[in-house]
Amino acid sequence: MTEQNRTYPRSEKLKSRKLIQELFAKGKSVSVAPVKCLFLLKPEGMNELIQTGVGVSARNFRKSVQRNRIKRMMREAYRNNNHSLHQALSQQQTSLALFMLYLGKDMPQWDELQTAVKLALNKLEKLL
Repeated sequence: MTEQNRTYPRSEKLKSRKLIQELFAKGKSVSVAPVKCLFLLKPEGMNELIQTGVGVSARNFRKSVQRNRIKRMMREAYRNNNHSLHQALSQQQTSLALFMLYLGKDMPQWDELQTAVKLALNKLEKLL
């Protein structure tokens, strides 16, 4: 595996407020507890093949330190497991907006979170 497939560059980060609102309004979802992935195929105005964002509920995790740790772990799990999704999208020549939410109420263990993200991405890849 090349190093290029295991990156998460700035251009792949989902930052557009308009696109995030459209994603939550019109997007479809895939769930593998405790991770839920909202996705939207072929959104307008995307330059990249895929743009991804992550989020954690402030209701379940009051301290920002905990929320930020979970988000870092989710980004790392995505970075390690996104290569097959990239290949599937490049073959179909379509773009994807993806937002991953952590819905659990307890701090996750790294192994559990990585497995959940991997399963969610595989499920998403099968839907494409």
